[in-house]
Amino acid sequence: MTLQFLSFNFLTLLYILDILIAFTIIFLERKNPTSTLVWILFLFLLPGIGVLFYLLLSQNFMRKKMFAFQSPEYKRYFSHLSKEIEDIKEGKLIFNNPELANYKDLILLHQNQSKAYFSQNNQVEILTDGIEKFKELFRQIKEAKSHVHILYFIVKRDSLGEQLINILTEKARTGVEVRLIIDALGNKLLEKDFEPLINAGGKVSLFFPSFLSLVNLKINYRNHRKLVIIDGQIGFIGGFNVGNEYLGLKKSIGYWRDTHLLVRGSAVHEMQIRFLLDWKISSAEELTYSLKYFPQPAVTGQTGIQIVSCGPEAPQEEIKQGYLKMINSAKKNIYIQTPYFIPDESIQEALKIAVLSGVDVRIMMPNKPDHPFVYWASYSFIGDLVKIGVKAYLYEKGFLHAKTIVVDDIISSVGTANFDIRSFKLNFEVNAFLYDREIAQKLQQAFEQDMLDCTLLTFEKYRKRSVLIQFKESVSRLFSPLL
Repeated sequence: MTLQFLSFNFLTLLYILDILIAFTIIFLERKNPTSTLVWILFLFLLPGIGVLFYLLLSQNFMRKKMFAFQSPEYKRYFSHLSKEIEDIKEGKLIFNNPELANYKDLILLHQNQSKAYFSQNNQVEILTDGIEKFKELFRQIKEAKSHVHILYFIVKRDSLGEQLINILTEKARTGVEVRLIIDALGNKLLEKDFEPLINAGGKVSLFFPSFLSLVNLKINYRNHRKLVIIDGQIGFIGGFNVGNEYLGLKKSIGYWRDTHLLVRGSAVHEMQIRFLLDWKISSAEELTYSLKYFPQPAVTGQTGIQIVSCGPEAPQEEIKQGYLKMINSAKKNIYIQTPYFIPDESIQEALKIAVLSGVDVRIMMPNKPDHPFVYWASYSFIGDLVKIGVKAYLYEKGFLHAKTIVVDDIISSVGTANFDIRSFKLNFEVNAFLYDREIAQKLQQAFEQDMLDCTLLTFEKYRKRSVLIQFKESVSRLFSPLL
């Protein structure tokens, strides 16, 4: 048997595998047509490699009901949502601000699709600087009396990561319940780094851990959420991960511009539920519904909030649908900040319709690529919008990592979801949708302040880009459904 014959048979086997996977994609998984075509192209251009990437990157979670509580206490808690939906539909719900009645359709969307409660008794503080955010976070953790629940996508093995573990260890030693979830691929700490915390009584769980510490069969589906809940009274949600670069200490990146929220009020309970669901998946421990985790808010305000999650287990793309509804409702302006701008066709068309209808649409993204393929794909999509009047701002001061949208100076969203297909379909994300003119105006002011550190990408500048950049854009855009 010659080497040539063996090579021919092996190649034939690879193509048979490609054909079988192609049929699986088309007839069983019912992927988006664009994504389907890209996967088939990838499989047949790179036989063998394409198969490996498909097995690692394209599992289907949509038939799985991953997140659910079984206890009757939780079921009674969720049953209250139907009453809230009826009150809004029948006009019985009294809004703190009468102009919020104009957005009851957005509120209902999140209630019906995401089981997202609408609470109006929240107090919100906006944090845009890493040093400021972690100073406040550590101060609040040190004052914890009952429990500290933490979920991060990335925790680096550096001085900030070490400081977090040390503070959590000290709290665990005093009897405070400490639970820490880190995405397995985002975790940079070693097993020995967790030992002091675990020995002190704290609990640590990695989300979707690797198989035999080498192969992660869920490499494309990561928990990108960032949540901290302290004593059921204080919640942190937003874009910051844990590491020195988020303090602006990495010279190659420079200043790190992000947006995080410190929340007090009933919305913290919704953040708590999100954490406990993720904790159940990653640790197999289901915690009971009790006043310990869901106390009466000690501090309240006037801000309306819904906490909305999305992930590959749900086909609705809940956060994207919220973005779409906000964009389509705009009459005056839309301000978007995102590190990665790879919208699907629905978002791209909605933004085109908005700007052509006279809405002032502004999009800000970094001019410093941390992922080159993603950057050039983003540059391509933003170029399409610049041509028709969208104002595109390229952040030059450092790296812009904020994920925010503000519409008509009154509604806004801050969270972990980027304006890209990965956040809409693949990652587990969580956003706060806020109904408050004062908060929206503060976010808009932050955007306008950041404009001073940006370059305006005009159509003339974009049109004069080099042939090399056009080539990078074309290749990156071709594979954008996989990015």
